[in-house]
Amino acid sequence: MIFLIIFLFIIIAFIISFFYKNLNYYKKPMKKVKRSGYKELQAVLPDSSVINYAHCGKGTPLLLIHGQGVAWQDYAEVLPELSKHYHVYAVDCFGHGKSSHNSEKYSAQETGKALSWFIENVIKEPAIVSGHSSGGLLTVWLAANSPENVKGIILEDPPLFSCEIERTEKTFAFVDSFEPIHRYINQNEEKNYSLYYLKNCKWLDFFGKSKEKILNYGIKYNLNHPESEIKFFFLPPAITRMFHFLREYDPIFGEAFYTCSWMKNFSHKENLLKINCPSVLIHTRWSYSEEGILLGAMDEKDAQKAVSYIKNCKLINVKSGHDFHAEKPKEFLNIIINGINNF
Repeated sequence: MIFLIIFLFIIIAFIISFFYKNLNYYKKPMKKVKRSGYKELQAVLPDSSVINYAHCGKGTPLLLIHGQGVAWQDYAEVLPELSKHYHVYAVDCFGHGKSSHNSEKYSAQETGKALSWFIENVIKEPAIVSGHSSGGLLTVWLAANSPENVKGIILEDPPLFSCEIERTEKTFAFVDSFEPIHRYINQNEEKNYSLYYLKNCKWLDFFGKSKEKILNYGIKYNLNHPESEIKFFFLPPAITRMFHFLREYDPIFGEAFYTCSWMKNFSHKENLLKINCPSVLIHTRWSYSEEGILLGAMDEKDAQKAVSYIKNCKLINVKSGHDFHAEKPKEFLNIIINGINNF
């Protein structure tokens, strides 16, 4: 009987811990970030645009550029350790977080110019640049067009080639995010983008018969917590993470990917061929659906082609979802620290 009670206690404790972690996954990492000494500041560009950022540490500067739909805090799991080795600068891209929400800046070229200014005027010396997803595309732009400001680059699963106009409609990002965003900004019924996204996202289809229950729970949660992001206590943090920063995300940014105006004057091949600095390309899991939709940022051919275009690039394939630095922070830290030390 005693062993049974102990066993039940362990099971209950595990369940409570699982639920608590799912609802509070950012609290513990962000406490560590604050204890590490990160300070959040804002840089004002000559045209009055604002780049919000956090920084901490000493030594070689490391610029972190997040992916679409999040903010600098998305790096929370790795920020404390990185600041022990480098002077870390983590920015909010335009249209995200506390940086300017100005559609005129929603392109690789315009954002790239602003980040180049940021390196020259805030960091004030050449930096290692690590970018995730669309942040990886910005990293490519910087290395190709502002080489004097870039010592080396880490490309964390960027959608190279796949998000260019010829292929974008056959990607999961397009059908799950960009297409719903396009419909959202062209309707007037629903003002809450997070709720609209939940009702129109494609990832819910993977839950089969449970789809409607998850959807109804999310709608009810939003009704009861209108000032909070939508949370699912029974789903892993990777799901809730998609909603965490949407309250500070400008859907017009996603529209620029729907129309491919974000790619104006930004050929992936041409820019990759211009890169001369040491580079690392991290490639996460991918597959194709029965409908031929790319479930991932790049397929293997894309990754191999990108590496062949960059003069000095190491390809690292990892068994992880797209948000590698958040899903497997220890592996990300190992790659980025060792990669930087080789520059």
